[in-house]
Amino acid sequence: MTIKRSSSPRPRTGLNQHGSWPRRHLHEQPLDRSRLQDFDYLMLALTFILVGLGIMTIYSATYNPEASGFLTPYCRRQLAWFVLSLVFASPFFLIHYNFLYQAAYPLYGIGLILLVAVEVVGSSHMGATRWLSLGGFNIQPSELVKLTVVLALARYFSNRRIPPPYNFKELVIPALMVALPCVLILKQPDLGTAMLIIMISGIVIFLAGITRGTLVTIAITALAAAFTGWHFLHDYQRRRIMTFLDPGSDPLGSGYHIAQSKIAIGAGKLFGKGFLKGTQNTLHFLPEQHTDFIFAAYAEQWGFLGTLLLLAIYFFFLIRAVNIAMSTRDPFGSYLAGGIAATFFLQITINIGMVSGIMPVVGIPLPLFSYGGTSMMTSIILIAILLNIRYHRRG
Repeated sequence: MTIKRSSSPRPRTGLNQHGSWPRRHLHEQPLDRSRLQDFDYLMLALTFILVGLGIMTIYSATYNPEASGFLTPYCRRQLAWFVLSLVFASPFFLIHYNFLYQAAYPLYGIGLILLVAVEVVGSSHMGATRWLSLGGFNIQPSELVKLTVVLALARYFSNRRIPPPYNFKELVIPALMVALPCVLILKQPDLGTAMLIIMISGIVIFLAGITRGTLVTIAITALAAAFTGWHFLHDYQRRRIMTFLDPGSDPLGSGYHIAQSKIAIGAGKLFGKGFLKGTQNTLHFLPEQHTDFIFAAYAEQWGFLGTLLLLAIYFFFLIRAVNIAMSTRDPFGSYLAGGIAATFFLQITINIGMVSGIMPVVGIPLPLFSYGGTSMMTSIILIAILLNIRYHRRG
């Protein structure tokens, strides 16, 4: 599968004859009232619905009847992060997305610098060093690197003089672009995010177009790397994988999280126990109920029907993202939107699969739903870029 390239020698929103983006795009007024029909109101509405449901679930997951105040501290912080994210994401919509073509490599470099800074002055939590403390806020650079890697790959493939499909040799440079931040993330250690970035990058590369022989070579290399990498995993990472293969082997130890999560999901039955009435949640049997396992807290309260509703909202959200990638004329916008759609799809699939016991437990939050400032900000920025691409998809 490859993204179609325009047959026009000078596409309206693509590269000019000198191989760079037309300078007019960097200074033009992007918002034209006569083109407001090109704005994706549905995606914006779905975003607000998901954030609203997430904040409501965070409230129920951290509710303390003895505490005073209208909102719980976690709920207030998540709401503050959402408002702050809207502010920081605004330029990513207001400026024509072709500006990101010029900024892709510098942003990629900034992402690497932040990852190195984590190694030097990062703060630790539960044995992992993944955060930077900036002005009272904890920033997780690995979340932002998901965006910078997609940007760098989108620019690289949209500017290639050699037409696809690409062979293994022609993928050495993009492979190094992916490997460098992943090595730094693995040192934190954060296996889940590193694997997520590799999978997202793999989808972007697949969209760019590769030969069948290259696909086979990559598959064999991945299997060999997985076999070899087992010996370099930390003990807790190995236990998570073994628990996934045999959930009942350690129900009070490494298998406790997933056991309680499955109990919470099953306890919701058809209609759920109701808001603030989930016993696994309120009695704190369910660990990390406001972050990685928030889907289980939601499912216990709203049951099978409520879960179907949430999945339907995510489904339509992903459909809109894929539609933007397919309807965009220039390669850079298509690769970028495709990478963003892949980012949301993989995070949603991995988190829900992890909580449901069909995937190993990794630290992947549920987008727009789980508590976490950097995750929220990254998701809102990605959505702003999607809305930008949609608005300018016709030129």
